[in-house]
Amino acid sequence: MAKKANRSSATDSNTGNGGELHQTSQGDGRLTTNQGVAVSDDQNTLAVGPRGPQLLEDFILREKITHFDHERIPERVVHARGYAAHGYFQCYESHGHLTKASFLQDPSVKTPVFCRFSTVAGSEGSHDTARDVRGFSVKFYTDQGNYDLVGNNIPVFFIQDAIKFPDLIHAVKPAPDRGFPQAQSAHDSFWDFVSLTPESMHMLMWIMSDRAIPRSFRMMEGFGVHTFRMINTEGQSNFVKFHWRPKLGTFSLIWDEAVKIGGADPDFHRRDLFNAIAMKQYPEWELSVQVFSEDQASKFDFDVLDPTKLVPEELVPLTPLGKMVLDRNVDNFFSETEQVAFCPSHVVPGIDFSNDPLLQGRLFSYLDTQLSRLGSPNFHQIPVNKPKCPFANFQRDGHMQMDIPQGRVANEPNSLDDGTLREDPRNGFQSHPAEEAGAKLRIRPESFADHYTQARLFYKSMTEPEKRHIAGGFGFELGKCENAKIRTRMLGHLQNVDKGLADKVAVALGMQGQADSIQPAVKVGQPEPSPALSQYAKAPKSLTGKKIGLLTTDGVDAKLYKALLKEAKAEKAIVEVITPTIGTIQASNGDEIKPDHFLSGAPSCLFDCVVIAPSEANASMLSSEAAAVDFIRDAFAHLKVIGFTETASDLFQRASVATDADEGLVELSDGKPQKFVDVAKQHRIWDREPQVRSF
Repeated sequence: MAKKANRSSATDSNTGNGGELHQTSQGDGRLTTNQGVAVSDDQNTLAVGPRGPQLLEDFILREKITHFDHERIPERVVHARGYAAHGYFQCYESHGHLTKASFLQDPSVKTPVFCRFSTVAGSEGSHDTARDVRGFSVKFYTDQGNYDLVGNNIPVFFIQDAIKFPDLIHAVKPAPDRGFPQAQSAHDSFWDFVSLTPESMHMLMWIMSDRAIPRSFRMMEGFGVHTFRMINTEGQSNFVKFHWRPKLGTFSLIWDEAVKIGGADPDFHRRDLFNAIAMKQYPEWELSVQVFSEDQASKFDFDVLDPTKLVPEELVPLTPLGKMVLDRNVDNFFSETEQVAFCPSHVVPGIDFSNDPLLQGRLFSYLDTQLSRLGSPNFHQIPVNKPKCPFANFQRDGHMQMDIPQGRVANEPNSLDDGTLREDPRNGFQSHPAEEAGAKLRIRPESFADHYTQARLFYKSMTEPEKRHIAGGFGFELGKCENAKIRTRMLGHLQNVDKGLADKVAVALGMQGQADSIQPAVKVGQPEPSPALSQYAKAPKSLTGKKIGLLTTDGVDAKLYKALLKEAKAEKAIVEVITPTIGTIQASNGDEIKPDHFLSGAPSCLFDCVVIAPSEANASMLSSEAAAVDFIRDAFAHLKVIGFTETASDLFQRASVATDADEGLVELSDGKPQKFVDVAKQHRIWDREPQVRSF
């Protein structure tokens, strides 16, 4: 009897305890080569005599150096800087009326997931808080195979057709002649490209908003960007748009804050996610879809196949599907986060594609990219990419083949095996039989021609602080452009979006009345605001998942310290202690406190709200520290809620911040922080902003 074709299953790559990846053997305590040969001396190369030439036969040296030489694989061209975690997805109920995808059927099943967040433009070594789109990609290890939902934290994109993607990325990357700027779009080549590409206007509104500088991955929305299909067991198809909503709410940084965090802690977002999971404060998102039929879509005043357009929630409400919880940090950053391979083409039965031209290009591009980065069509055998369900086919060989296929045949059809590895017409993946007809053309549909109405919709939907920040974003970025014609061209586009916005940006640039006249291809609509697009209008008042920075000294009031810890715990927030030096201090009752930070390494921008509480004996010492003065100045300028004790009064005077300036300055009388905590739940004091900055 012929041997069966090789089959892989979850037991090949997993320990079986909750879907964890296979752990590398630690051996018997002896240092060995990769072939298991014990090493007698790992400190000295084999040589002829103590001072003679080294010998080529030293296979231990050659293996060690060769592996080191090849430790780095090519970083991703885009989304190079990423961070990831393991978790699970659990649906709320069966969604069989929408899709036959099995992971959306049984609420008792927890489907393992691997989620990677990233920036787009910067290199792997860039900083976390750059103004940029954030990748939000999830790999579902379902019992039908792997499903990759590869999206962003913004629901639209810069371009409508994938053929323009290389140009977009070349424009935003460091200039080829000088190699800078890194991880930012504030330069001529980017703004020259987008100002010559009107379809980018909607995305530019999002990227100049606070959405491009999220507070943390845990407080960031995610979107599938494209229109996809869901197909049920009856073969009925609907279009869907995917949404991830964070349980903690959606929060962002302020631009000046983001810049300072980039210097103080380039790993701000990485550290935040790692620490939250390590402390068992597991981040959670709700997955929802907007569901609409092709007939409904045909009646919208925009084309759902256009990736520069979104579907307003007032038009199609969200349907919640389930929740994702990230509850385990990776064991090895390279093996998992760097080697994970996401491809939009990785779908399961019940989920299919639309004719979105950007999506269609991504279906090719991502697979091609993984072949380049990971060096082999066998990248699916890397543990983080390996399905957790049985999988088998007749594909063979290739670079880095790690399975051992068995049997005499590697083709189908054949009559030489036992016939067990064959197609499954009933349960296998089937594409939706959409009817397509037409001439072969290189042309953009007329329904893609409106580039300004949804950009206007986004701006009109913002709160006043958000509008100020958008204007400030454009002012900063365009102010970095050396070529004046780029600035006048962009002002012309902004005139078509919103005249008030264009005027504000022109004032910021000192270029009033210099906007180019740009005629829209179609008449710009007058959309009603969509409150769902504003993150601040819907932000919850809560301290859950946030950080309180306590700036103090030796002799800190023990009663206040303990009360603050208690209040923070009740709100599921954390308190981090900052002192002039990193050495242990004593509270007023003699208890020892180990600081989390020293003052020079922990500016107030690293925290969501702050408390200033030096002991009376050390208050004058703290007020003489320039970093302490800046701590208060920055906290006030970044609109944070600031709690303080009477002992900090001199420090506030030196910072030129009045302790009664607004409701965000809260005195902690009698060591009771409750009022401070209640005020801090609102995140920022937006009414303070016009006093501290023009934008």
